[in-house]
Amino acid sequence: MSRTEIEFPSLPNARLLYGMREGNLRFLESELNLEIKTQGNLVSLTGGSADLECARKILVALYEEAKTNRDITVADFSEQLEAMRGGESAGLAGVVCMTSDHRAIRAKTENQKRYVQAIRSDDIVFGVGPAGTGKTYLAMALAVDALMRKKVKRIVLVRPAVEAGERLGFLPGDMAEKVNPYLRPLFDALYDMVDVDRAQHWMSQGAIEVAPLAFMRGRTLNSSFIILDEAQNSTQEQMKMFLTRLGFGSKAVITGDLTQTDLVGDVRSGLAQAVEILDNVEGISVIRLSDRDIVRHPLVQKIVLAYERAQKAG
Repeated sequence: MSRTEIEFPSLPNARLLYGMREGNLRFLESELNLEIKTQGNLVSLTGGSADLECARKILVALYEEAKTNRDITVADFSEQLEAMRGGESAGLAGVVCMTSDHRAIRAKTENQKRYVQAIRSDDIVFGVGPAGTGKTYLAMALAVDALMRKKVKRIVLVRPAVEAGERLGFLPGDMAEKVNPYLRPLFDALYDMVDVDRAQHWMSQGAIEVAPLAFMRGRTLNSSFIILDEAQNSTQEQMKMFLTRLGFGSKAVITGDLTQTDLVGDVRSGLAQAVEILDNVEGISVIRLSDRDIVRHPLVQKIVLAYERAQKAG
């Protein structure tokens, strides 16, 4: 048996780390077969050397989160253990976003991890792939995280309104109400990450803005995280117009599935053209996800594969 000690600089933050009645530490004891004792901000751990090292890394990593005055939960410790058992490093490097109910959103496949890394490092990222691969969900998670950390001042949600022929004036309500039906997948993702009150507060303050693609002309978006969803339904002219809206301190993530284009006639998708001509431009990433990256209900993957086989056969 080995023994190690960790002394945390702040007692209030250490208490956030320990959890109510030190429940987080009791969870760690049980999972790693350790004995953990505290004396103020000093933690003593006794157990096998490998388990001690694992616990030490988790405690140090989550203490960094406690320094932001966020309550640390058993779920946070569980996520860290799962990540380390899966070969990842301790800490929140593998976590895309923490939800309002303290769940950690993570990229689950190698392509998803590449997608997340690309969004973090590049200012324009294309995420192309079938339904259920996390294109929209992960982009929204990164947008929420950027807004909460004040890396951007607002999130701008954009989508082509192909079904309404872009004639949104005939729909009832203000601009947000007119375009909301087309942005439902983005709002579903948003409400899975933050509570409704916070999301509505952000919208009322202008921290979340919704806009149809056709209404983006002439704008320059600074300090924004912009998501263009269902981009396969943009025309070539619309895509070029959208990409040139990017201002200082902003990121744009463009998502779409090239097998589900709703454009009428021989109009070529602006997404298809963009990923061809911008694939090798420095500062722009094109991440292609496949049916192997589908993380929805197992039947979704089977449905996608069945349709792909039918298209090839027919």
